[in-house]
Amino acid sequence: MEINCGDFLLRPFRMSDQQSMARYANNHHIWRNVRDRFPHPYTLEDAVAFLQPRVDTEPVTDFCIDYRGECIGAMGILLQQDVHRKSAEFGYWLAEPFWGRGIATTAAQNLIPHIWKRFDLVRLYACIFAYNKASMRVLEKAGFRFECIFEKAVFKDNQLVDEHRYCCLNQDYTISPIL
Repeated sequence: MEINCGDFLLRPFRMSDQQSMARYANNHHIWRNVRDRFPHPYTLEDAVAFLQPRVDTEPVTDFCIDYRGECIGAMGILLQQDVHRKSAEFGYWLAEPFWGRGIATTAAQNLIPHIWKRFDLVRLYACIFAYNKASMRVLEKAGFRFECIFEKAVFKDNQLVDEHRYCCLNQDYTISPIL
C-alpha cells in the first residue's frame, strides 16, 4: 500500500530503510520535538529496533516518508485502547534538510483520508511542544484545530514545557488529498 503524494510517497517501512533512517533521525533538532522514546543519538541499531516490529505488519499504522527511495521521516497513528478506542494519536518526524518544503503538510493531507477510510476512528489528536510552531502550522493546514494547552505537561531537554493539543474529527474533515 503506497500513497502517492506527488514528489514523495507514504509507504510501509522496509528493513532497507535502516541506513537512511539512522542518518536522518540522528539529529538533535528532531529529538527536541519528539518523545524521549525516540533516542538521541539515533543509531543504526535504533533504526533496526524501530523497523523490525513494523515491517510486514497489518494494518499499517506507521508510514515511511519516501523521497527518491530514501526514508526521510515517518508519519502515523498510535491507536488508543479501552474507552479511548475510537481515537488515535497522530505523529510524525521529518529530516531537517526537508523542513519548510510543505512535505509534512502534504503527507498529512494525504494520510488522514486514508486513516478515516481504513480505521473505525472518530478522533485524531496530536501533542505538540509549545516551542514547535512549525508543527502547529502543519496540523492546522492539514485540518486539525487547536484544542487546549496542558501547562507544564512535558519535561524535555531539562525543561518543563507546555503541551499544545490539536484534534481532528472524522465528521468535520473536509480537506481532500493533495497529489
